[in-house]
Amino acid sequence: MWLEKLHLTYFKSYEERGFTFGERVNCLVGENGSGKTNLLDAIYFLTLTKSAFHNQDALGIRHAQDFFLLDGIFNDSDKNIQITCSFQRGQRKVFMADKKNYDRLSDHIGLFPLVLIAPNDTDLIRDGSEERRRFFDGVLAQATPEYLNDFLQYNKILTQRNGLLKLFGERNYLDEDLLDTYNEPLIILALRIYEHRRSFMDRFLPLFRKYYQFLSSGKEQVDVLYESEVSSADFPSEFRKNRSKDLHAQRTGKGVHKDEYVFEIDGITLKKFGSQGQQKSFVIALKLAQFELLKIEKEKTPILLLDDIFDKLDDLRINKLIELVDDGFLGQVFITDARPERSQKILEKVKADVRFFEIER
Repeated sequence: MWLEKLHLTYFKSYEERGFTFGERVNCLVGENGSGKTNLLDAIYFLTLTKSAFHNQDALGIRHAQDFFLLDGIFNDSDKNIQITCSFQRGQRKVFMADKKNYDRLSDHIGLFPLVLIAPNDTDLIRDGSEERRRFFDGVLAQATPEYLNDFLQYNKILTQRNGLLKLFGERNYLDEDLLDTYNEPLIILALRIYEHRRSFMDRFLPLFRKYYQFLSSGKEQVDVLYESEVSSADFPSEFRKNRSKDLHAQRTGKGVHKDEYVFEIDGITLKKFGSQGQQKSFVIALKLAQFELLKIEKEKTPILLLDDIFDKLDDLRINKLIELVDDGFLGQVFITDARPERSQKILEKVKADVRFFEIER
C-alpha cells in the first residue's frame, strides 16, 4: 500500500501543488520553513483524519483563506483509491473514498496505516501519562476498529458524566438514578478497553524489545509496564464507591483514562535516568514496533514518515534505519532534510528507488 499522488490546495504553507511519489523512498529537501513538514502533515491528515501536530483543523488552512482541500491517490493491492479531505471554516470536515462520504470518520482510520517518527517523539518520555496513552491509543486505533469504537464511546460517556457531576456540584443536588445511567456503561467499556490494552501489550512488547536491541546494540533490558486500576477484580465496586469523591472533584476519578505506561531500562525509570541516546533508541523502537505490529495485523505495509531525522539522530541510529529501508522491510518512506547533499550521500547506497523533491518557500 502506498501513496501515488497528492494534491494540496490552501493547506498550511501551500497555495496549490501536486506531487507524484515513488513507491519506495521519497526525500523532501529544502530550507527550514519551506513546507517539508507541512507536506508530511498533509499525508498524515489524509490517512488519520487529523493533523499530527495540532488539534484544531482550522490551523491547517493557509493564511487569508477559508478552506483547505487534500486529494490523494493510494495504490492498495494494485487498486487505486481516491481519498479526499475538505475542511471549511465553521463547518465539519468531510472525508470521501472514491467520492463517497464516510458515515463516520472513524471508519477511515486504519485503512491506510501510517507511522510518523518526528523530532518531538521524546516527549513520550518527558511528558505526563496523557502523552503516552495518546501514543498507544493511536496504535490501537489503527490496528483494531473495535478498540477505536469502544474508546470513542467511553470518552463520550466520560464527558457526559463529568458534565453531570459539575452540574450537581453547581446546583448542590444529586440524582443517583441519573448518575447510574452513566456509571454502568462506563464500567463495561472500561473493562473492555483494559482487555484490549492488556492483550495489545502482550503482542507489542516482544517487537519493541527486538527493535531496541537492533538500534542500540546494547545489553540493557527495556520494558513498558502497563498499569491500570481497572485490572483489579474489585474495580466495578471501587468505581461506585468513589462517587462522593467524584462529586466533590466534579470529575470521574477512576477508569482507563487514568492508566499509565511506565518506561523502564534495566528496571529503572527511563525518564529520570536514561541517557539521551537511550531515550532516542527507546522512542524509535516504540515506533518501529508500531510499524511491524500494524504490518502484521492489517496485512499491509504502513507508510513511514521520517521528519528531520538526519539532524536529530547519530550515525549509528541513522545507519540502522537506512538498513531497514535497504533490505525491503519498509515500504514507502518519506524523509525530510534541509541539506540535500547530506541526504544524497546517506541514500546513495540504497538499492531501492529514491526520488528527491525540492520544496521551496
